[in-house]
Amino acid sequence: MRGIPLLFPLGLTALWLVLNDSLSPGNVLLGLVVAFGMVLSFQKLRPVRPRLHRVHVGVKLAFQVLMDIIRSNIAVGRIVLGFTGDREIKSAFLDIPLELRDPHGLAVLAMIVTATPGTVWAGLTDDSSVVRLHVLDLQDPDHWIRTIKQRYEKSLMEIFE
Repeated sequence: MRGIPLLFPLGLTALWLVLNDSLSPGNVLLGLVVAFGMVLSFQKLRPVRPRLHRVHVGVKLAFQVLMDIIRSNIAVGRIVLGFTGDREIKSAFLDIPLELRDPHGLAVLAMIVTATPGTVWAGLTDDSSVVRLHVLDLQDPDHWIRTIKQRYEKSLMEIFE
């Protein structure tokens, strides 16, 4: 068994304490025991451990995702409030070919897409070569494909592969 990871169980314990609104010694001890027990027991279920290569790319990607989420919130807000002028809103599914194969990178891509308002991860082929997204306002499919591949997939491949 490799070393016990500390950040995740400590984070789980902090979440436990916040949810219970208590810093009593009993709650702290229970949170630590349950969190470390979960982490240790679930380690055997992970088939592949993540290998991060260029963490600085992840920092840049995090800021890019934050900006995209803000822009998407504004765009979805305009649609919901009816500030689209005469433009027709076209919701559709879009298939995007992927080169990214690392399961951790794919999981992060799924979180990015789903956290961005107006898009939802709708499926992935068995061989992980195509992702299907649902886009609230799909005006230019090529723009979406370029965005996913160049902005997100390329960075995730640098980080995980």
